[in-house]
Amino acid sequence: MKKSILLIAALLFVATLVIGSQSDIVNHPSCPYCGMDRGKFSFSRMLIVYDDGSQIGTCSVRCAAVDMVNNLDKAPLQMMVGDYYTDELIDAETATWVIGGNRPGVMSKRAKWAFAKHAEAEVFVAENSGELATFEEALQATFTDLYEDTRMIRERRKARRARMAAEQTTTNQ
Repeated sequence: MKKSILLIAALLFVATLVIGSQSDIVNHPSCPYCGMDRGKFSFSRMLIVYDDGSQIGTCSVRCAAVDMVNNLDKAPLQMMVGDYYTDELIDAETATWVIGGNRPGVMSKRAKWAFAKHAEAEVFVAENSGELATFEEALQATFTDLYEDTRMIRERRKARRARMAAEQTTTNQ
Protein backbone atom coordinates (compact mmCIF):
# COMPACT_ATOMS: atom_id res chain seq x y z
CA MET A 1 0.00 0.00 0.00
CA LYS A 2 2.77 2.41 0.96
CA LYS A 3 4.63 1.68 -2.28
CA SER A 4 1.45 2.29 -4.29
CA ILE A 5 1.00 5.69 -2.67
CA LEU A 6 4.62 6.59 -3.39
CA LEU A 7 4.25 5.45 -6.99
CA ILE A 8 1.09 7.50 -7.47
CA ALA A 9 2.73 10.53 -5.86
CA ALA A 10 5.75 10.19 -8.13
CA LEU A 11 3.55 9.87 -11.22
CA LEU A 12 1.55 12.94 -10.21
CA PHE A 13 4.79 14.80 -9.71
CA VAL A 14 5.98 13.84 -13.18
CA ALA A 15 2.66 14.93 -14.68
CA THR A 16 2.99 18.27 -12.91
CA LEU A 17 6.47 18.67 -14.37
CA VAL A 18 5.23 18.00 -17.86
CA ILE A 19 2.49 20.60 -17.45
CA GLY A 20 4.86 23.15 -15.92
CA SER A 21 7.88 22.26 -18.02
CA GLN A 22 10.25 24.73 -16.35
CA SER A 23 9.14 24.11 -12.75
CA ASP A 24 11.95 21.59 -12.30
CA ILE A 25 14.39 24.48 -12.66
CA VAL A 26 12.63 26.36 -9.86
CA ASN A 27 12.75 23.23 -7.66
CA HIS A 28 16.34 22.37 -8.65
CA PRO A 29 18.04 25.61 -9.78
CA SER A 30 21.59 24.25 -9.76
CA CYS A 31 23.22 20.90 -10.29
CA PRO A 32 24.18 19.29 -6.97
CA TYR A 33 27.30 17.71 -8.50
CA CYS A 34 28.92 20.59 -10.38
CA GLY A 35 26.93 23.65 -9.30
CA MET A 36 25.97 24.64 -12.84
CA ASP A 37 22.85 26.73 -13.42
CA ARG A 38 20.19 24.33 -14.75
CA GLY A 39 18.25 27.22 -16.28
CA LYS A 40 21.24 28.22 -18.36
CA PHE A 41 21.69 24.60 -19.39
CA SER A 42 18.01 23.78 -19.79
CA PHE A 43 18.71 22.15 -23.16
CA SER A 44 20.82 19.44 -21.49
CA ARG A 45 19.33 19.24 -17.99
CA MET A 46 17.95 16.01 -16.57
CA LEU A 47 15.38 15.22 -13.95
CA ILE A 48 15.23 11.79 -12.33
CA VAL A 49 12.34 10.63 -10.18
CA TYR A 50 13.19 7.53 -8.15
CA ASP A 51 10.89 4.77 -6.98
CA ASP A 52 11.04 6.05 -3.40
CA GLY A 53 9.57 9.40 -4.49
CA SER A 54 12.85 11.29 -4.28
CA GLN A 55 14.04 13.33 -7.21
CA ILE A 56 17.15 15.04 -8.47
CA GLY A 57 17.75 17.68 -11.10
CA THR A 58 21.13 17.78 -12.83
CA CYS A 59 22.69 19.88 -15.57
CA SER A 60 23.49 16.97 -17.86
CA VAL A 61 23.40 13.24 -18.48
CA ARG A 62 26.93 13.09 -17.04
CA CYS A 63 25.86 14.40 -13.64
CA ALA A 64 22.71 12.23 -13.78
CA ALA A 65 24.98 9.21 -14.26
CA VAL A 66 26.99 10.23 -11.20
CA ASP A 67 23.76 10.34 -9.20
CA MET A 68 22.65 6.93 -10.44
CA VAL A 69 26.00 5.49 -9.34
CA ASN A 70 25.63 7.13 -5.92
CA ASN A 71 22.08 5.76 -5.53
CA LEU A 72 22.38 2.13 -6.60
CA ASP A 73 19.59 1.07 -4.24
CA LYS A 74 17.07 3.37 -5.91
CA ALA A 75 15.44 2.54 -9.22
CA PRO A 76 14.71 5.43 -11.60
CA LEU A 77 10.96 5.61 -12.13
CA GLN A 78 11.12 8.45 -14.66
CA MET A 79 14.08 10.08 -16.41
CA MET A 80 13.50 13.29 -18.28
CA VAL A 81 15.90 15.42 -20.30
CA GLY A 82 15.81 18.82 -21.92
CA ASP A 83 15.14 18.74 -25.64
CA TYR A 84 18.13 20.34 -27.38
CA TYR A 85 16.02 22.69 -29.51
CA THR A 86 13.02 23.49 -27.30
CA ASP A 87 14.44 23.11 -23.74
CA GLU A 88 11.21 21.24 -22.86
CA LEU A 89 11.56 18.18 -20.65
CA ILE A 90 11.03 14.98 -22.62
CA ASP A 91 11.23 11.29 -21.75
CA ALA A 92 14.95 10.45 -21.86
CA GLU A 93 14.28 6.82 -22.70
CA THR A 94 12.16 7.54 -25.80
CA ALA A 95 14.20 10.52 -27.02
CA THR A 96 16.54 10.25 -29.96
CA TRP A 97 20.05 10.97 -28.76
CA VAL A 98 23.09 12.26 -30.61
CA ILE A 99 26.53 11.31 -29.32
CA GLY A 100 29.56 13.36 -30.30
CA GLY A 101 29.75 15.95 -33.01
CA ASN A 102 31.44 19.31 -33.13
CA ARG A 103 29.40 21.03 -30.40
CA PRO A 104 31.08 20.99 -26.98
CA GLY A 105 29.29 18.83 -24.43
CA VAL A 106 28.01 19.84 -21.01
CA MET A 107 30.37 18.47 -18.36
CA SER A 108 31.69 16.07 -20.98
CA LYS A 109 34.26 16.15 -23.74
CA ARG A 110 32.00 14.01 -25.96
CA ALA A 111 28.57 15.63 -26.20
CA LYS A 112 25.30 13.79 -25.65
CA TRP A 113 22.14 15.62 -26.78
CA ALA A 114 18.48 14.55 -26.67
CA PHE A 115 15.76 15.33 -29.20
CA ALA A 116 12.02 14.72 -28.99
CA LYS A 117 11.82 14.40 -32.77
CA HIS A 118 13.99 11.93 -34.64
CA ALA A 119 14.00 14.19 -37.71
CA GLU A 120 15.47 17.06 -35.67
CA ALA A 121 18.25 14.79 -34.43
CA GLU A 122 19.01 13.87 -38.04
CA VAL A 123 19.20 17.55 -38.99
CA PHE A 124 21.53 18.19 -36.05
CA VAL A 125 23.82 15.34 -37.17
CA ALA A 126 23.84 16.67 -40.74
CA GLU A 127 24.89 20.12 -39.48
CA ASN A 128 27.15 19.17 -36.55
CA SER A 129 28.12 15.52 -37.12
CA GLY A 130 27.76 12.96 -34.34
CA GLU A 131 25.92 9.64 -34.23
CA LEU A 132 22.25 8.89 -33.62
CA ALA A 133 21.72 6.76 -30.53
CA THR A 134 19.21 5.38 -28.06
CA PHE A 135 19.14 6.43 -24.41
CA GLU A 136 20.87 3.18 -23.43
CA GLU A 137 23.68 3.92 -25.90
CA ALA A 138 23.98 7.51 -24.65
CA LEU A 139 24.08 6.33 -21.05
CA GLN A 140 26.69 3.69 -21.87
CA ALA A 141 28.79 6.36 -23.61
CA THR A 142 28.37 8.57 -20.54
CA PHE A 143 29.69 5.86 -18.21
CA THR A 144 32.53 5.12 -20.64
CA ASP A 145 33.51 8.80 -20.71
CA LEU A 146 33.15 9.36 -16.96
CA TYR A 147 36.82 8.84 -16.09
CA GLU A 148 38.17 11.23 -18.74
CA ASP A 149 35.43 13.78 -18.06
CA THR A 150 36.14 13.74 -14.32
CA ARG A 151 39.84 14.17 -15.01
CA MET A 152 39.11 17.10 -17.39
CA ILE A 153 36.87 18.79 -14.79
CA ARG A 154 39.50 18.40 -12.06
CA GLU A 155 42.18 19.91 -14.30
CA ARG A 156 39.96 22.88 -15.19
CA ARG A 157 39.11 23.51 -11.54
CA LYS A 158 42.77 23.26 -10.53
CA ALA A 159 43.71 25.80 -13.20
CA ARG A 160 40.87 28.10 -12.09
CA ARG A 161 42.02 27.89 -8.44
CA ALA A 162 45.58 28.72 -9.53
CA ARG A 163 44.35 31.76 -11.52
CA MET A 164 42.25 32.93 -8.58
CA ALA A 165 45.21 32.54 -6.19
CA ALA A 166 47.43 34.49 -8.58
CA GLU A 167 44.81 37.26 -8.87
CA GLN A 168 44.45 37.35 -5.09
CA THR A 169 48.22 37.65 -4.67
CA THR A 170 48.32 40.49 -7.24
CA THR A 171 45.41 42.27 -5.52
CA ASN A 172 47.07 42.03 -2.08
CA GLN A 173 50.40 43.53 -3.25
